[in-house]
Amino acid sequence: MTQSPPDIADRTALARNRARAGGDLFLHDLAREELQLRLSEVNRRFTQPAVICGLPQVWGDFLPGARVVADDPVLALERGAHDLVIHAMSLHWASDPVGQLVQARHALRPDGLFLAVLPGGQTLAELRAALAQAEVELTGGLSPRVLPMAELRDLGALLQRAGFALPVADVTSQQVQYRALRTLFGDLRAMGEQNALAARRRNSAPRRLFDRAAEIYAAHFADPAGLLRATFDLVFLTGWAPAENQPKPLRPGSAQTRLADALGATERPLRDPPKPAPKD
Repeated sequence: MTQSPPDIADRTALARNRARAGGDLFLHDLAREELQLRLSEVNRRFTQPAVICGLPQVWGDFLPGARVVADDPVLALERGAHDLVIHAMSLHWASDPVGQLVQARHALRPDGLFLAVLPGGQTLAELRAALAQAEVELTGGLSPRVLPMAELRDLGALLQRAGFALPVADVTSQQVQYRALRTLFGDLRAMGEQNALAARRRNSAPRRLFDRAAEIYAAHFADPAGLLRATFDLVFLTGWAPAENQPKPLRPGSAQTRLADALGATERPLRDPPKPAPKD
């Protein structure tokens, strides 16, 4: 019997946060621009797109005529109905990201394109460190306050596990400067990205916690002018629904031509590298 993965998000709290989103959505704007650029580089016209997202007010107009569905655990997508599926800025809240990717692949026709964008990597690493240090100092313990972020390599592996062909994962990094920590919190509220972790503490945090976190943040993550830096990494995932006419990687050892012959080069045996001089 297969066990369901534990819930990462409190879906009720997440829905409440998202309902209040609005204002400066710079990270979503950057994600939209990058996705448009990537789509412009694909030599294909898509006629049946779908967009999976948590903020339909932001992504509903991204692709004309697209079917827009919520990032529910069970996606409201029909099998084989689409030639393009985009998972937009919500996969990081999924308790079962592989399940989300598998459902997206099933919704694609053969040789259909899947694109996802989500925060990952070092996103909010500075905030996570400052809050953790402040809480340990004040309470002697830790509680979940910032959503854990997946690394690029792990996210790329998810594409393979989900059965996509020609999987690619890459990242673009953005550093934003803030005059005060409360402005960063304001941006997170605007994007519906406040703490909605299922394991979070439900009682209100003491005000001193955030005051101390602001002090730590300023001490470790500020430039000479006193501006606080915050890192946002956007991870992009690309994969194709398998199809017979797609290029296939060659079997290791199946090459019929030596690389040296193809390049017109002469092979020479490697010499042993010189030993480094001992250090004083």
